[in-house]
Amino acid sequence: MSPFPTQARVVIIGGGVGGCSIAYHLAKLGWSDVVLLERHELTSGSTWHSAGLVGQLRSDVNLTRMMQYSTDLYGRLKAETGQDTGWRMTGGVRLASSPERLVELKRQVSLARSFGLDFQLISPQAALAFFPLMSLQDVVGAVYTPTDGMIDPTGLTNALAAGARAGGVQICTQSIVTGISLRDGRVCGVETTQGFIAAEHVVNAGGMWARQIAQLAGVYLPIIPMAHLYLITKPVAGVTRELVALRDPDNLIYYREEVGGLVAGGYEREPAPWGLDGVPLDFSFKLLPPDWERFTPLMENLIRRVPLLETAEVHTLLNGPEAFTPDGEYLLGPTAVPGFWVAAAFCAHGLAGAGGIGKVMAEWIVHGHPEWDVWRLDVRRFGSNYNSVEYTRARTVETYSKYYDIHYPNEERESVRALRLSPAYQQLQALGAAFGEKFGWERANWFEPHAAAAQHGHQPAGWAAHNWSAAIGVEHLAARNSAAIFDETSFSKLEVRGAGALPFLQHVCANDVDRPVGTVVYTQALNPRGGIECDFTVTRIGADRFSIVTGTAFGQHDWSGCSSTCPRTQRPFWKM
Repeated sequence: MSPFPTQARVVIIGGGVGGCSIAYHLAKLGWSDVVLLERHELTSGSTWHSAGLVGQLRSDVNLTRMMQYSTDLYGRLKAETGQDTGWRMTGGVRLASSPERLVELKRQVSLARSFGLDFQLISPQAALAFFPLMSLQDVVGAVYTPTDGMIDPTGLTNALAAGARAGGVQICTQSIVTGISLRDGRVCGVETTQGFIAAEHVVNAGGMWARQIAQLAGVYLPIIPMAHLYLITKPVAGVTRELVALRDPDNLIYYREEVGGLVAGGYEREPAPWGLDGVPLDFSFKLLPPDWERFTPLMENLIRRVPLLETAEVHTLLNGPEAFTPDGEYLLGPTAVPGFWVAAAFCAHGLAGAGGIGKVMAEWIVHGHPEWDVWRLDVRRFGSNYNSVEYTRARTVETYSKYYDIHYPNEERESVRALRLSPAYQQLQALGAAFGEKFGWERANWFEPHAAAAQHGHQPAGWAAHNWSAAIGVEHLAARNSAAIFDETSFSKLEVRGAGALPFLQHVCANDVDRPVGTVVYTQALNPRGGIECDFTVTRIGADRFSIVTGTAFGQHDWSGCSSTCPRTQRPFWKM
C-alpha cells in the first residue's frame, strides 16, 4: 500500500459516486496530484442503496446535458476500466394518469426536442407493450425515452474509482476528516485520523455528512437527509431484464427490474427527515428500520398500477437515508471560503447525473468555470435564511412531498413564510398585496383589489392561468402610463469603496461607471473570458465610493465573485 499522503493539489472528501466521479474527471484533465478520502469504504454512505434509475430530461437544457453526458459515459466505462457498471439502456416510460399530467407530458416532449433528447409521446396501449405487468386504469397517455435506463451504483462507483486510480489519483479509505485548516481565510489542508494533508483545494463530496464536514470550514450547507423507501421483490413471473423503467408520477411511484423481480418505490406525502442533529460517522452500509406504516399509501398505489405486487413475495423494504436540499437540486461549486468546494446532496437522482457532476466540478476547479451554466445547482443560490436547520427542514420536507407534482409557472413556496419582512410590509398587506417569496423575503406580486377594476380583457389560457390575477394587467398599464413605486428592500446591496474602487469597477463592468456623483449605471459584470457573470446597477455616491444593487437571490453569488480565485492564474476572478 502507498504511504498516507502529506500533500495534494486537490483533496476530495467522500468516496461515493460523486467523489469518485470528480476524481476521475480531474485525472482526465491532467490533474493527477489528487487524493480522495473515504471515512469507511467506497459507496458505504447512501450510494450503495440507490434505486439505480437513470432518467435524463430536466427542465433546463444544461442540466439535461449533464444527464445525457452521464449516460454516454456509462456506456463506455466498462471498456475503458474493465469494471462492469451494470449499465442497461432499457428505456423509460412515464405515465399520465390524469388529463393535467398529459398536458405536462406534451410540454415535456416539446422541451426535450429543443434539447435534442429523444422523448416520444405514446398511447396507453403502447405503454402497456413496454410494461405488460401494469393496469391501464386511469392512464390517458405516456412518454417513452429509449435512452434512459438503470445502473448498479456500486459498479458505477468502482469503475469511476478505477479510472481515477489509472490517472494517478490516490484513494485512501478508513480515513475520517476531523478538521479543515485555513490560512488567511483560504483552505490550506485537512486533518484526518491518518494525519494532515496540505492542499490547495478541498472538495466536500460527503453526501449525508456534507453539512457536518462544511461546518469544519465555517460553511453552512442546507442539507437534510430524508429516509427514502422502496421495496425489492423476489423473482416475479413475466419480469425480464429488458423491462423498461416505469414512473407514474400522479401516483407518486416508480418501478424497475431487479434480478427477475421488481424494485418499487416512490415519494410519500408525509416524508421522514432524519439525522437532523448529525449523521453518525459509523453509519456505513446501514439502513433504517423498515417503516411499513409510512410506506402503506405508496404500496396501495403500487398495487393499483401493478396488481401482481399484491401477491409477490417481498424480499426487502429498504429504508435508506439520502441527502436532499430545499429545492431538490444538487449543491455544486465554490463557497465563501476560497479553495473549499462542494458537490453534495444529490436528492435521489445523483446516479443519473454523476458523470456530469464530475465533469462540471473538475472543469470548475481546473479552468475556473464549467462548460455548462449550472446556476440552478450553484451552492451560492441559498442565503443565510437556510442557516436554520428548522427552516431548511421545513422547505426540504415540502419539496420532497411534492417531488412528483406538476409545478405550474410562478408557483410559490408554502412553508415557513413571513420570515423576512420589509418596513413597508404592513402597508402593503393593508393594500391587499398577494405576496410571493424570494430568498426568504415576502414581496408583493400584485394587489388583488385591483382585479375588480380590470378592463384590459386579458385572460391567459392553460398553464399561464395558474397563479395569475387580472390585477397584474391593471398594474402593468398603470406603471406604463403613469408611475409606480417598487419596494426594493429585498434586493441585495453591495458597496465598493476606497482608492481602488473606480479602477476595479471599470475593469469588471461592461459599461462606463466613471460618471458624476449621483449617476446610476446599469451594467453587466464580466468574467476573465469576457462572458457575463451577472448584471446590476452601480450608483456613484462619492469619488471613491459606489453602491451596487443586484438581484435578491444573487447577492452571495456576486459578492463571492470578488474573492474566488482562478486556479490557473491564482488571481481573484474579478480583480485586476
